[in-house]
Amino acid sequence: MSALSTVLLLPGLGNSGPQHWQTRWEQHYGYLRANQHNWDQPDCHDWVHTLDQAIAAAGPEVVVVAHSLGCATVAHWAATTHRTIRAALLVAPADVDRPDFPPEVTGFSPMPRTLLPFPSIVVASTNDEYVTLPRAQAFAESWGSRLVNVGALGHINSASDLGLWPQGHALLRELAGSALRS
Repeated sequence: MSALSTVLLLPGLGNSGPQHWQTRWEQHYGYLRANQHNWDQPDCHDWVHTLDQAIAAAGPEVVVVAHSLGCATVAHWAATTHRTIRAALLVAPADVDRPDFPPEVTGFSPMPRTLLPFPSIVVASTNDEYVTLPRAQAFAESWGSRLVNVGALGHINSASDLGLWPQGHALLRELAGSALRS
């Protein structure tokens, strides 16, 4: 694998603030971010379209790093696209099928449960308020992803205070292999 991979960050609901590991990765490593038109009232069709445009611009060697609702976006995108990507790191996938899921989020349920056509890792926490560990494991199994349990890190977001989150970056490097731009 000689081509270098581009890393595309895909935040969830509300975007990733300044203390979020995705923002820190963007600043520290120079990774790209897919910028949604509406971070606060996500529409699945719009988010999938924006992701598709960002992937098309980044090229086939892109590795997508999604967080929370971004993981559901990747699953919906993969179920409807003919584009290819190198891999995806899916961190803390929000359970969009929960009855108490935020009502401002539309069109993401049901969560696609089909095999992803690219290598992927699902990273989950034992005390995530948006997805139980068994549910994250079920997503990983249906997507053909490897599940990595990182322990009690909450939603693996700004509140988790992970800084540059070296454990997550090591998983990204493993997934991308030697083809990661950093």
